[in-house]
Amino acid sequence: MGVVKAAMGGALVGDIMRSFKAIKERLRKLQPSLPLGKSRILAMRPSSTIIEKWRFCIFAFFIGYIFLLYCLKHDHQSVKLSAYGNIVVTMTSSNDSDRHIPAIDMVYTAPENVVETMASSKDSDRHDPAIDMVDAAPENVVETMTSSNDHNNVYAAPGNIAITMRSSIGSDKHPAADDDDMQFLLPSKVREHGRKIMKKKDRCNIFDGKWVYDPKSRPLYHGSQCPFLSDQVSCQRNGRPDSEYEKWRWEAKGCQIPRFNGTNMLERLRDKRVVIIGDSINRNHWESLVCLLYSAIPSSRAEIDMDVNFKSFRSTEYNCSVEYYWSPFLVQLKQNQELGRVLTLDKLSDWERSCRGADVMIFNSGHWWLHNVQRWELFQYRGKLWDNMKIRSAFLKAMKTWARWIDHNVDKRSTKIFFRGLTALHYSKEWCYNRKQPIKDESFQFLNPIGDIVESIIGRMRTPVTYLNVTRLTQYRIDAHTSVYTIRQGKLLTPKQRRKPHFYADCSHWCLPGVPDTWNSLLYASMVMDDSSDSTFSI
Repeated sequence: MGVVKAAMGGALVGDIMRSFKAIKERLRKLQPSLPLGKSRILAMRPSSTIIEKWRFCIFAFFIGYIFLLYCLKHDHQSVKLSAYGNIVVTMTSSNDSDRHIPAIDMVYTAPENVVETMASSKDSDRHDPAIDMVDAAPENVVETMTSSNDHNNVYAAPGNIAITMRSSIGSDKHPAADDDDMQFLLPSKVREHGRKIMKKKDRCNIFDGKWVYDPKSRPLYHGSQCPFLSDQVSCQRNGRPDSEYEKWRWEAKGCQIPRFNGTNMLERLRDKRVVIIGDSINRNHWESLVCLLYSAIPSSRAEIDMDVNFKSFRSTEYNCSVEYYWSPFLVQLKQNQELGRVLTLDKLSDWERSCRGADVMIFNSGHWWLHNVQRWELFQYRGKLWDNMKIRSAFLKAMKTWARWIDHNVDKRSTKIFFRGLTALHYSKEWCYNRKQPIKDESFQFLNPIGDIVESIIGRMRTPVTYLNVTRLTQYRIDAHTSVYTIRQGKLLTPKQRRKPHFYADCSHWCLPGVPDTWNSLLYASMVMDDSSDSTFSI
């Protein structure tokens, strides 16, 4: 359109110039026939006036023409920029879900926030594309094509557009549901300090650092200050002879981590409700946080409720509560009389009804997915039963269910979400029994088989989630597990059982005081650091 307008403008200028030359030539021919003197001067005046008018018209036209070209050029650049700017188009089509033909999702992604969504589905309840949206990193163009025949191809090129295409033509045989396993894990904007936005260069990565022996400032409390600590984690009370594991402090590289202040954290949580949801490692997390807060107030101003699957601490002075809900998978696991234990990947467990409206939510999941002893007989997904689904694929589907609930039910203006990463296990070759020092070899690495899935999910959510990536800092703390100073089936290990550590040592859970106190120190640091950032909600 701009080229056509320019051509028309150029033709118009040519016509005007030719007309001007013809008038000038005609006036020149008329001038000799006029008498000299006053009559000729009078005759020249009209000619000069006409010429001046035409000059003015031509000058004005040129100014208008230049302005028109500028506008056309600017408009063209704006259109060009918008293609790479802030438009997200999601096209979803889903047909015949009973035959397991999931949606074909095409996502054109860019760094901004305007979203246009077009959806077509014969049965919209059968497929929620909310989490299928992809926020590609600015340097990547990824086209992913997935099919049930495992013909997986990934093509990358420079740019800023991500195109995700999924197709799966199933049958009554129900093949393993791995259609969105690895292909979902496109480059993510999530970083170790858990912001959905790209991490600022000057922002401290508090999860990148080293352990420093600091007996003057650690532990942050003594076990005697927490009479409600469970036998599972009370290593000193259970007879562990050494206590050096309590005296290590995590130090970040290149920046100072704010020191934990229980009174200040209680003030930040005044009139607020904190819920911690997950497996027994998150119960470990809850016990640590409650001990840190409990030791900062008079015991008479605290209320403790201890149940099997629910625990609660409440400070009457600050009118705040910290609650724990047992849910190792986050999704529903139920016993079926005929089928056995069924893990439903697209339905959350009971915590979602109890935790609505909380001000702070801290989640974890992972250890029960990776246990050597399988905790389920069948998976259920979209009304179908599966017995051969890969663990990573099942975990991904469960995490997408969790993320959907967060995006649809949590008000990011009033609720802060945290997800704590997988903590290291120390079994087999590097195992925890009788270890009294952290691992000093920085090349040692605990393999986290699901960490990329968690980061990918969090990075694509509409609701900001802070990722507490404690995997690395726990991988060095082989000395801080409960080992044989713990319980088994509700009873303390006997001296005879302790002499068989290969059978009885617990290298998953952590002694308290100990490593989980560092998780809560980093949780507190995240709150303090968010206050100085441009976050929409601070604590």
